[in-house]
Amino acid sequence: MSCKDIPKSVATFMEMITEKCGTAHQDWAENFNAAFANTLLTTVKRHEDGTTFLLTGDIPAMWLRDSTAQVRPYLVVAKEDQDLAAMISGLVKKQFFYINIDPYANAFNESANGAGHQDDHTEMNDWIWERKYEIDSLCYPVQLAYLLYKNTGNVDQFNEDFVNGVKKILTVFETEQNHANSTYRFIRDTDRLEDTLNNEGKGAKVVPTGMTWSGFRPSDDACTYGYLVPSNMFAVVVLGYLVEIFTEVLADSEIVAKAQQLKTEIQAGIDQYAHTNNQAGEDIFAYEVDGKGNGTIQDDSNVPNLISAPYLGYGNMDDECYLRTRKTLLSKENPYFYEGKFAKGIGSSHTPENYVWPIAMAMEGMTTADKAEKERILNQLVATDAGTHLMHEGFDVDNPNNYTREWFSWANMMFCELVMDYFDIQVAK
Repeated sequence: MSCKDIPKSVATFMEMITEKCGTAHQDWAENFNAAFANTLLTTVKRHEDGTTFLLTGDIPAMWLRDSTAQVRPYLVVAKEDQDLAAMISGLVKKQFFYINIDPYANAFNESANGAGHQDDHTEMNDWIWERKYEIDSLCYPVQLAYLLYKNTGNVDQFNEDFVNGVKKILTVFETEQNHANSTYRFIRDTDRLEDTLNNEGKGAKVVPTGMTWSGFRPSDDACTYGYLVPSNMFAVVVLGYLVEIFTEVLADSEIVAKAQQLKTEIQAGIDQYAHTNNQAGEDIFAYEVDGKGNGTIQDDSNVPNLISAPYLGYGNMDDECYLRTRKTLLSKENPYFYEGKFAKGIGSSHTPENYVWPIAMAMEGMTTADKAEKERILNQLVATDAGTHLMHEGFDVDNPNNYTREWFSWANMMFCELVMDYFDIQVAK
């Protein structure tokens, strides 16, 4: 596949979506086609060794998290297109090449060019753009490897780098169950407190709970408390994937046993420590906890967040605790829930007040069975694109012409996935 051209399979899929949108939702189709083509045309770089590098958009680096979300909707098309499947397999291979360089890093350079945040006080090298440790950065590549297998039957991504990378992931998850034993530190010379860890780079103090610690959220902002609940939920899901992969495809009883043990321990930690009460006194999931009784009632727009749990494969949309949590988070009780003249939804400490994120809006749509609600959100998303036909990072609920990030591939693909979801086209899990 040349990145200068859209593969025939992708063009055919776009035509099918356009037909489904019909005259009633021509604006959905226009934005879908722009966004679905944009990622392939602007972010994909296929290397001669068979690996694939994906730009996040307007930053010249590859995030382990974003790159997975950027290609996930293409898995539906890759069933019928071996070259597209090979491109995605190449991305998995690149992700695990990076994980083997450093499982604590979240973003990498295309080559060992020394770009990025080299002045941070942590163990940097020339491959690393940024070394903010986030649980989800290790979950997403496992998810992509598994979903590629489930949707296409592809197994060549399960190479030696994958096996070695998985061993590193399991070691990090296990080490960070007791963060006091970890050598990871992160300090950035900055006035923005969300970009650095307090307590000499170790973050706020926690006590062991069974859950695994994270320095930063999927927003790349520092955790207030070290046990980020939605990321631990995601870890439970991908540890289950590893049990399946190393049972059915790669026979390795040692990895299976370790993954299963971690899955059990993290889930027990969620059960015991990850709950809190909302203002009505109802039991809901906290966003972050420290094991000492402190926790936060909030959600962030970046995925994994609490709203995304069933989308990621943790529980289901009908779970009573999830529904109570969701209702709370889609209200003013969540300090990052905003509502204005043009939109409502969840924003982030990462962007200005009253800015909601299309990623969060799309996720809200994909975690409800209500078609009318999905339609409302899709209509809102196309009406607030500031005439660009693409999604942005965040925008002002009272003036969508004020937005952050002109070019944000993850948001584009989340919009596409919601359109697909509306027409009952889902990535197989």
